[in-house]
Amino acid sequence: MKKLILALLLLITSIAFAEPKYGGILVFGKAGDATTLDPSHASDGETFVPTSQIYDNLVQFKYGSTEIEPALAESWSVSDNGLEYTFKLRKGVKFNKTKYFKEDSEFTSKDVVFSLKRQFDKSHPYNKVGGAFIYWTAMSMDAIIKDVIAVDKYTVKITLKKREAPFIANLAMEFAMILSSDYADALALKREEANLGKKPIGTGPFILKSWRKDDKMVFVANEDYWNGRPYVDRLIFKVIPNNSVRAAELKAGSIHIMDFPNPSEVADLESHKNIKLVKQEGLNIGYLAFNQEREIFKDKKVRQAISHAINTQGIVDSIYEGFGKVATSPIPPTMWSYNKSLKGYEYSPEKAKKLLVEAGYPDGFKTNIWAMPVPRPYNPNGRKVAEAIQADLAKVGIKAKIVSYDWGTYLKKSSMGEHDMVLLGWTGDNGDPDNFLNVLLSAHAAKEKPAQNVSFWKNTEFTKLVDDAKIITNKTERTKLYEKAQVIFEEEAPWKPIAHSVVVEPMLEKVQGFELDPVGKRRFYKVWLSK
Repeated sequence: MKKLILALLLLITSIAFAEPKYGGILVFGKAGDATTLDPSHASDGETFVPTSQIYDNLVQFKYGSTEIEPALAESWSVSDNGLEYTFKLRKGVKFNKTKYFKEDSEFTSKDVVFSLKRQFDKSHPYNKVGGAFIYWTAMSMDAIIKDVIAVDKYTVKITLKKREAPFIANLAMEFAMILSSDYADALALKREEANLGKKPIGTGPFILKSWRKDDKMVFVANEDYWNGRPYVDRLIFKVIPNNSVRAAELKAGSIHIMDFPNPSEVADLESHKNIKLVKQEGLNIGYLAFNQEREIFKDKKVRQAISHAINTQGIVDSIYEGFGKVATSPIPPTMWSYNKSLKGYEYSPEKAKKLLVEAGYPDGFKTNIWAMPVPRPYNPNGRKVAEAIQADLAKVGIKAKIVSYDWGTYLKKSSMGEHDMVLLGWTGDNGDPDNFLNVLLSAHAAKEKPAQNVSFWKNTEFTKLVDDAKIITNKTERTKLYEKAQVIFEEEAPWKPIAHSVVVEPMLEKVQGFELDPVGKRRFYKVWLSK
């Protein structure tokens, strides 16, 4: 009996204090595929999940937080005037070797210059390759960065045109990931520049082995990763668009982790003996944007009328099912500078009808609502949300047709302004309000197409407040400006905010070391399998 008790105690202790194990295959079930594997041309989470495995940044967010730590840059310094950032680069980091790139290529300053400068230097040979630099434009980087200079092999200096409070945090975002200059040169010699986003080469923890579009990606561990090799030998991303099918595959053990469960299925998943859940209040916003390039939506009263007509509490209760909160602001309540005084537009069909009469539409009008084809952290079911909005609008005389496309087409067409109203959302990239208010709503973000500001709202006063806040380092003063900007947002109603969601990630019990990142990343290099 004593031996049995001792054996049980040893088993319990070994489980409680288990050391991470190397080996195994981890399968991640995701809702959609990447649009490209060149992060500078992307703006969606489904793309950033794989690029985060392949590439690194100069700096990165600590796992599970928004705190900045060194990555490819070991250290950095800032000049007294705040306009020069000097980065000391990590030595001995190698770009991955694959069957299509076998050179022994070391990461150096020329790779930083290549990765950033191609996004703003019109004469750069890769400036016209792969499409628009969506984030660069949306974040007004042309107005921020003056130049990127290789001081020596392991030193880079970035000079700014003006102070930028969130600049270091911006460099941890996906658009600032570092690609290989040597690989780009090799592709150019073969006139295969387009492969930069199809056959990627990075310094990251995983190496892409194969990509079968809309089916799966297979990665192998980077044995020589500068931050320590990943625990799993192989990582597979399996595209399973249907939420319920992903849940069934998780229960069957066909996948190890899944994104975006249906809220109605969370309790069942949690009760499953081999499944556990990781939950976190999301740094996100789901919204309905009104395209102000359409004549009808240039009228503020129309936008306000629709805002009153939509029963957001009903949407959150019936579709988010306990995993969301009604939104009134364009930034989440977990973020500093959130304006608690905003009340939003109460659900009132009567007020909506009155405003429509005042706007000259007593009998309503016809329009369209674009419904997201895949679940996202901020919206568990775009079709159902669109149907709820459609029903609410019908009550005030607005006939809205629901339109949808595959995810890549949806993003592309909406960024070009082809919609009337579009359901979209955002998960913060860097923990700063600028990443919401500037990227999604400033005049800068609607200046060029494809645009990140899909409402195409260009309010001068709002944009000035956001611009002024970017050059101030004092958080209290920045907060005052952002709070004022949110008041203007509420009055002008370029969106109808819908909800902020709780992010839920179900996984098998054997999965260890997984953490949800507030900025929406999915990182797997510290994840291991217990058996």
